[in-house]
Amino acid sequence: MMADSAWTTLPPLELDPLRAERRALDPTQVEAAIVSRRSVRAFRPDPVPRALLQRLLAVAARAPSGTNTQPWKVYVLQGRARDALCEQVCAAHDAIRANPALAAEYQEPYDYYPSRWVSPYLDRRRENGWGLYGLLGIGKGDKDRMHAQHQRNFRFFDAPVGLMVTIDRVMGRGSLVDTGMFLQNLMIVARAHGLHTCPQAAWNHYARIILPHIGASDDELLVCGMALGWADEDAPVNRFVTPREPLERFVRWVE
Repeated sequence: MMADSAWTTLPPLELDPLRAERRALDPTQVEAAIVSRRSVRAFRPDPVPRALLQRLLAVAARAPSGTNTQPWKVYVLQGRARDALCEQVCAAHDAIRANPALAAEYQEPYDYYPSRWVSPYLDRRRENGWGLYGLLGIGKGDKDRMHAQHQRNFRFFDAPVGLMVTIDRVMGRGSLVDTGMFLQNLMIVARAHGLHTCPQAAWNHYARIILPHIGASDDELLVCGMALGWADEDAPVNRFVTPREPLERFVRWVE
C-alpha cells in the first residue's frame, strides 16, 4: 500500500473522454480489474487517503445515465461518523432479533429481492449462502453465529470507509440502473488502485436511521451501502469467491 503522499505522484487525472481515448489501453489490465473484483468481507483498518477517494469518485462519475441525469448522491462515512452509524444500526439489528415484531419498523425503500424465489435464482442464492457459511464453519442451525456474521455488514466488515448511495425519490426506476453503473465504475476503479469493495443492500432496511445520520433528506431513497478499503488477505472469509454461469446459460445469439 502506498503512503498518503504517494498518491500525489499519480499521473494527472484525465476526465475529458475525447482526450482520454487517445491514450493506449491495456485490455488485460482492464479485464484484470473487472475479474478480480469480488465482495470482500474483511478489511484492514488502514485509512484510504482523501485524495484517492476523490479520484475514484470522479472517475466513477463518468458512468452513463439517461439524458445525463447523473442521479446518484454519495455520502462518505469515516471516523466517528462511521462508527456512530455502525453502533446505531447494530443496536437495531440486535433489537429485531430479540423482538422480531420490530422488523415492521425497518422496511427497505424498494424491493431489492423478489417476493417469491424461483429456480435458478433460489438455487444460486442458497449456493452462495451455504458456501460462505461453510467456509466459516457456521452450521445450518447456528443462529447465533449467523446473526453475528450478518451483523458484520453493519460494521462495513471493518473497512475504514463506508459509502451510502442515494437517489431522489422523484426519479424513475431507470435511475437505479444508472446508479448501478456508477457503482460498478467505482468498484472497478478501486480495484485498479489495489482497493477492494463490498456493495451492501443489507443496509437498506435501516434507511430510517441512516438518512438522518448522513444528512440526507426525506426525499432521498437509499440505494445501498458499500464498504471500501484494503482487503485483509489473511482472513479466511476472503477466500470465498462466487462462481459465474457459463455463457451458454445466459447468452442467446440472434442472427
